[in-house]
Amino acid sequence: MIEPFRIEIPQADLDDLADRLARTRWPNEVADAGSDYGFPLARLRELAEHWRSRYDWRAREAELNELPHFTTEIDGQNIHFVHVRSSKPDALALILTHGWPGSFLEFLEVIEPLSRDFHLVIPSIPGYGFSGPTHERGWDIVRVARAWAELMRRLGYERYGAQGGDFGAGISTALGAVATEQVVGVHVNYLPTRPDPGAGVELSATDEARLDKIRHLMTNRPPYQALQASAPQTIGYALTDSPVGQLAWIAERFAQWTDPRSPVSDDRILTDVSLYWLTATAASSARLHRDAPRRIEPCPVPLGVAVFAHDITQSVRPLAERLYDIRHWSEFERGGHFAAMEVPGLLADDIREFFLTSIAGDYAQAGAVASSDIGLPDGST
Repeated sequence: MIEPFRIEIPQADLDDLADRLARTRWPNEVADAGSDYGFPLARLRELAEHWRSRYDWRAREAELNELPHFTTEIDGQNIHFVHVRSSKPDALALILTHGWPGSFLEFLEVIEPLSRDFHLVIPSIPGYGFSGPTHERGWDIVRVARAWAELMRRLGYERYGAQGGDFGAGISTALGAVATEQVVGVHVNYLPTRPDPGAGVELSATDEARLDKIRHLMTNRPPYQALQASAPQTIGYALTDSPVGQLAWIAERFAQWTDPRSPVSDDRILTDVSLYWLTATAASSARLHRDAPRRIEPCPVPLGVAVFAHDITQSVRPLAERLYDIRHWSEFERGGHFAAMEVPGLLADDIREFFLTSIAGDYAQAGAVASSDIGLPDGST
C-alpha cells in the first residue's frame, strides 16, 4: 500500500539540535593547519553557527512539502519516495537514486527540467533519510535494486529508465540486471573503472592519468570509507550524538568532491546534514559501505555515462566498454561528484539526450499511470 507522506519534524527535535550546537565542545587546531589534518576548524565553526542561528529548517521543510511525497513498505522496510508525473501522459518513467552522503535532495534542481519529458520517481535508499534506519543485515545494492523494481511495479510502470551517481549508480546498474525486461536503459554520472593490466585495450595518455588516480585511491583508501566499511556502528555513535560531528563528516565530502567553480550552497549542505541528523540515520546509511558488493554485477541494458572533471575519479571508456553496452558517453569540464546539485542543467540535458535520443529507438514509450492506479489523491503532481 502506498501512503501520502508529509515532512513534519517535531519542534522538540529542532530545539534539541539548537541546544546541542550551542554547547559544542570544540577541539583545538595547530597553527596553519589548513586541511592537512582534516576539516578546518574555522570553516566548521562558521557552518555550525549558520546552522544554529540563521538556517531555517521550517522554510526548507515547507518547500520540500510542495513535492508529492509517499511511503510504502517493501521487503519489511519503509521506503520514502517523491513521485512527480510529467504533463506528457505517455512519458517514460525514470527512477533517480542518490548516494552517500547525499539524499533525495540531490535531485531538487533537475525535477523541473526532467519532468517536462519524464515521470520521476525519487526514492530514499533504505537506511537513509525518511526511509528510516534499516533493522537487519543484507540491505546491499542488489537488495535495494530489487526493492526499486517492486516499487516501480506498484506504481504501474512496465518500462522505465534508471539514473544515479555514487551508490545510486551501482543501484541503477544492479536494477538493470535484476529487472532487465523493465529497464530500458541506465544513465550514470559515476562509473569506477579498475585497472586491468590484462585487458588488452589501447589507452590514451588521459586514460593512463585517470588510472593513476584510481590506483592512488585504491592504495590510500579514504578514512571515512575505511571506517564506514569496517565499523559503521562505531562511527554511528559519534555522528548520531553530535550534530557538529555529523556536520564535519558530511561537509568535508562536499568540500573535497565538488568543483570549486560550482560549489553547493551552505544552506543546501545544511539541509542535507539536517536530514541525516533529524532522522538519526548516520549509522544505517554508513552500513551500505560495509554491505556493498566488491565485484561489478553485469548490466545487460544500454548504458549512458556522464563524466565530470572534478568527480572523485573519472571513468576510462575502453575499460568500461568491456563490461557494459555503452550507447552514450559525455565528458564535462565543469562539475564534480554532486553533479545534480552543482550543474543540474548539464546533467538533466545529458540524461534527456541518452533516453530520448541515444536509445529512443530501442523501446516503446511507457504508458500513463492514472492516479487511481497508485492511490494518489486527486490533483497530485
